[in-house]
Amino acid sequence: MTATIKDIAKQTGLGLATISSYLNGGNVREKNRVKIEAAIEELHFEVNEVARGLKTNKTKIIGIIIPELNNIFCAEIITEVEDLLRSHGYATMICDCRTDERREEEAVEFLLHRRVDGLIIMPSGRSGKYLEKFTKAGKPVVLIDRKLKDIDCDSVLVDNEGAAEDAVNRLLKAGHTRIGMIAGPKDIYTAQERYSGYCKALEQAGIRPDAKLAAWGNYTIEGGADAMKELVRENPDMTAVFVSNYEMTMGAIIQINELGIRIPEELSFIGFDNVEFAKASIPKLSIVTQPTKEIARNVSELMLGRLEEAEEAERKEYETVRLTTSFVEGRSVL
Repeated sequence: MTATIKDIAKQTGLGLATISSYLNGGNVREKNRVKIEAAIEELHFEVNEVARGLKTNKTKIIGIIIPELNNIFCAEIITEVEDLLRSHGYATMICDCRTDERREEEAVEFLLHRRVDGLIIMPSGRSGKYLEKFTKAGKPVVLIDRKLKDIDCDSVLVDNEGAAEDAVNRLLKAGHTRIGMIAGPKDIYTAQERYSGYCKALEQAGIRPDAKLAAWGNYTIEGGADAMKELVRENPDMTAVFVSNYEMTMGAIIQINELGIRIPEELSFIGFDNVEFAKASIPKLSIVTQPTKEIARNVSELMLGRLEEAEEAERKEYETVRLTTSFVEGRSVL
């Protein structure tokens, strides 16, 4: 027969309130903690998380929604977030919405009905209206990498505009003036910011941005390959290119290889993220890198902080954390 909290009380001689406090993470005296843990081990007691969740209205589960599970940037952040939350006693429930706004909304409904304590999301859409159900229920929401209209919540971003501006400036300093860019989807916050940085660098150098030199991809390998093919076809005088996402970087390199273009002799190249891929390429690629561990740490700290505030009935102003990128020099710029 399964042991109950009453069996632990009988075994230890302690009150139910003391044992309940221990099981729910409260403070108990050291001698009582030792007694309780010994009884739990001897009786093979297991906490019924479902029952406890119904009683406390806390499931100790955080919902996570990402656009693509096989996206390296997403995977690195979520793996780290999961580890950090687990170390604080929280499990995670991850939903891959395949960069589909409808799937994303369905995932929000699914997680809300599963009564998760909070939501971490890297949104695919432009509006956060569908997230209001979470915030109205008093559950914290933390956005990764993107800002949304119609929703007040915490967010962790990188300086996308500054990252693109720096990358293009490096190409300008190398003497390039016909610089192409493979940008992301026009309606995605990160893509808009990176394109803005590209234009800003050109304008500050006295160069008017040419619409033909910007190809809008979709943050996939295939999208990067197609965009690269379009840029080469439309701009035979292009001497350099900046690709603003890891998957599109890989796709662009595949297309460049298929076209027989030599890097950097015929085309200078700066990509985005994934140091391992950059090192494996010949020549080694120069890339912008995002601080995935730092992003994960900030996301986790914001979520845990909001969960603590909910218990203490205290709410601070929403935060937007903006982190800086780094640059890894390769041999792809001449």
